[in-house]
Amino acid sequence: MIGTFAVMYLCGYTLDNLSLMALAISTGFVVDDAIVVMENTVRLMELGVPPMAAALKGSEETGPTVLSMSLSLIAVFIPILFMGGIPGRLFHEFAVTLAVSIAISMMVSLTLTPMMCAYVLRPENAVMHGRLYRFTEQVFDRLLGGYRGSLIWVPKHPVLVLLAFLGTLALNVVLMGDVTKGLFPIQDTGSLLGGIQGPQDASFRAMQSALISIEKVIQADPAVDVVTGFTGSTSGPGSEDGSNSGFLFVTLKPLAQRKLSAAEVLDRMRPQLEAVPGASTLLKPFQDIPSEGKSSNAAYQYELSADNVADLNKWGPILNQEMKKLPQLKDVNIDQQNGGLQTSIDYDRRTAARLGTTRSLSTNRSTEHSGKHRFPQSTLR
Repeated sequence: MIGTFAVMYLCGYTLDNLSLMALAISTGFVVDDAIVVMENTVRLMELGVPPMAAALKGSEETGPTVLSMSLSLIAVFIPILFMGGIPGRLFHEFAVTLAVSIAISMMVSLTLTPMMCAYVLRPENAVMHGRLYRFTEQVFDRLLGGYRGSLIWVPKHPVLVLLAFLGTLALNVVLMGDVTKGLFPIQDTGSLLGGIQGPQDASFRAMQSALISIEKVIQADPAVDVVTGFTGSTSGPGSEDGSNSGFLFVTLKPLAQRKLSAAEVLDRMRPQLEAVPGASTLLKPFQDIPSEGKSSNAAYQYELSADNVADLNKWGPILNQEMKKLPQLKDVNIDQQNGGLQTSIDYDRRTAARLGTTRSLSTNRSTEHSGKHRFPQSTLR
């Protein structure tokens, strides 16, 4: 443990969940190395070999076994060091901590453990033990007797053992379907993040009114401390280009006061938010480790691509409607913005040139066709 902490310090690691999990897992591995060396040394002492000779011979006999076991365990975790993306960056610390602890355990088991066995252990036949030792030995003997009896009972009842195995296998299949699955567990950071999305032809005033109504619903929840929102800007995470979107940030009260996780608070507010007209509310618990991909108001993203815009315009809404029918999905939304109101302007080039005016328009998506400009009405300045 001390050696592993030293390497973690040099690598800049901390005692977070992943490093602690690596240490907890390595505990089951590292004790095996020392146990193998110690048991073999004790066996030789019980046969009459002097302690120093028993330690040297015991470590010589078990050295190749300990070495092969440790190297095999380290080799298992080497591929994690080469993983890419967010999982690779996270589990890199886990793999290094686990591999270092196993390597140090191997060196200790082949050096320090035999030396301590030579100077500390003595043959049991020449040692007088107290009442506590004799009591614990009786308990261990009873446990060993029960285990020995179970081993004798199992071969005599193969049908029951096979039924128990099949039942356990079936139970595993059932539980696998009920276990929550995901890349990372949802954190409760005490915050909700997201936005609102209105019809593509929604005006700024309509979105402002919807935002005020949504903020009132959120603020009315007893678990909410502060809610902040704005619309008419595209600087919020997940907001799309246009005035029909907005941004929301919700700060929750401490967990001791609200008694519910951030996800449970969001589930409680969702029916009231869905009843607000004018815009859809898209919130998610804020995560320290965001999902990969572009910024979004959803926890998961699915990107649809095609060779031409016509196919996207056709299949994007169809996919959106079909996904909304799935009961497992919540707050399904689409970032396709091609249904807003449009205005066409026809101008006279010669008159404009004679008057000294240009055809420059403050617009985001304009298309010129022989003296005409066609652009969404919401982008007019």
